Amino acid sequence: MFNEDQDYLNNDKFINSQTISRLIKIIHHNPNDVIKIFSVLKLCKAISIFKELDFSIRKKIIKNLPSAKKMELLKSLSVDDRIYFLENISKNFLKDLIKYLNTEDKSRILAYLGYPKNSVGRFMIPYYIAVQKTWSVQKVLDYIRQEVKNVFNISPINSDVIEIVYIIDQKGKLINDIKIREFLLVDPNTKVSDLINSQNIETLNITDTEKEATKIFSISNRISLPVIDDHNFLLGIVIVDDLLWILEDFQKIGGMEVLHQSYLNVSLFKLIKKRAGWLILLFIGEMLTTTVMQRFSSVIEKAVVLALFIPLVVSSGGNSGSQAASLIIQAMALGEVKIKDWWIVMRREIICGFFLGSILGLTGFIRIIVWHKLNLFNYGDHCILVGFTVFLSLIGVVLWGTLSGAMLPFIIKKLRGDPASSSAPFVATLVDVVGLIIYFSISCFLLDGILL
Repeated sequence: MFNEDQDYLNNDKFINSQTISRLIKIIHHNPNDVIKIFSVLKLCKAISIFKELDFSIRKKIIKNLPSAKKMELLKSLSVDDRIYFLENISKNFLKDLIKYLNTEDKSRILAYLGYPKNSVGRFMIPYYIAVQKTWSVQKVLDYIRQEVKNVFNISPINSDVIEIVYIIDQKGKLINDIKIREFLLVDPNTKVSDLINSQNIETLNITDTEKEATKIFSISNRISLPVIDDHNFLLGIVIVDDLLWILEDFQKIGGMEVLHQSYLNVSLFKLIKKRAGWLILLFIGEMLTTTVMQRFSSVIEKAVVLALFIPLVVSSGGNSGSQAASLIIQAMALGEVKIKDWWIVMRREIICGFFLGSILGLTGFIRIIVWHKLNLFNYGDHCILVGFTVFLSLIGVVLWGTLSGAMLPFIIKKLRGDPASSSAPFVATLVDVVGLIIYFSISCFLLDGILL
C-alpha cells in the first residue's frame, strides 16, 4: 500500500496534500524517506507530525534538517519531551543544537538539564500568568490576552495554563493564586488584592520528585500547581496531565510492557511484541493448573460436583489478589506505603482477606442450599457438606489471594525491582495454582469416606 507512494515522494505538492495521519503511516513504513518528506513539508504540518514520532526518528530529523527548521521543531515539543530528547543525545550533538538557541532559550534549557532527574524542575512549564496584587481586574484581563497571544506564538499550551492566575510581589515571590473565573465575575475596577483569600496554597518545590508531586496533587485536587524555589520565587507550573507517567504502572499491572506512543500510532508488530512476553510467561504459569488438575483427577472422577465450583473458587482468589496488588502498587506510587510498612499491610490484609472470604463463602454456601431446595440443581444427599467445603475453600483462597497480591509488590521492591511488575495477571496466575491446591485439599479432608 505505502510502496505506491514511493514514486510520489519526490513531488512536493503530493507530500503537502497528504493528511497528517497518512504521512505518519508513510514515515513508519518508509523511515529512510523521512528527511525527504520533512525537507519539503510546510512548517505547521511538520510540527504536528514531529510531535507524534519516535525518539529515533526525531533524532534523525533534527540531525539532518537546516538549523532554522530544526529549532522550530524542537520548540514545538512540550517541555518534558524536549528535555527527554536533549538528555538522550550525545554531548557533541547537544552542543551543536544549543548554539542555535537564543540566549533566553539556551539559559532555560541548561537550567532544566541542571535539575535532578525525575524532579519537578525537569517537567515544569515555564509559561504561566503572574500578576501583582496592586493591579486592577481590567489590567489583569488585558495582560492575560496579550500574554496568551505571545505564549501561543512560542509554545504549544492548553487552557490549563491560564486556568489559574498567580499573584506575585515586585520581586517575583509567590503570594497566592486566583482562578481566572473570579476575574470575570467582578467589577473591572476591583483591585487584585481584594480577591485574595487568606488560605495558604499548595505548592511544589523545584526539587520535589515526581512521586512527591503526585502525592501533593492527590491531596490538593488541583489541575495545576505553582513551582517555587527555597526562597518562594515562582519558577513555573506543573499540570496534572504531566504526571500521567504513573499510567505506565497501570499498563504493567495489566501484564504488558509500557507503550511510549499513542495506541493508534503503534505498529501491529510492536503491539504484539509488547504483549507477547507477558502472555507467554503467564501461559506457562497457568500450565501448572493443568498439573494440579491431573494430580486431583481421581477426586474429580469420584465427586464430579466439585468440578462445578472450580471457576467460582479460583476466580474469587484471583480477583481478590489483583485488587490487593493494585491498591498496594498505587499506594507505593503515591509514597503512602514503604517497604518498612510490610508487616502493617500484612496484618490488615489477613483481616480483610478473612472477612472478604467469609462473605463470599457464605454467599456461595447459601447459593448451593437454595438451588438444591428449589430443585434448580441436585447437589446430592450431602449438599450441606459440599456447601461447607466451598465456604471454607473460599475463605482460604481469598485469604491467600489478598496476602500474595499485597506482599508481592514489597518483595519485588526489596529486590530493587519495579513493584508494578507484580502485575494483576501474574498474581492471578499464582493464586489459580495455589487456589486449586487449597480447594482440593479441603475437599479431600472434609469429604474423605463420604463422597471420595
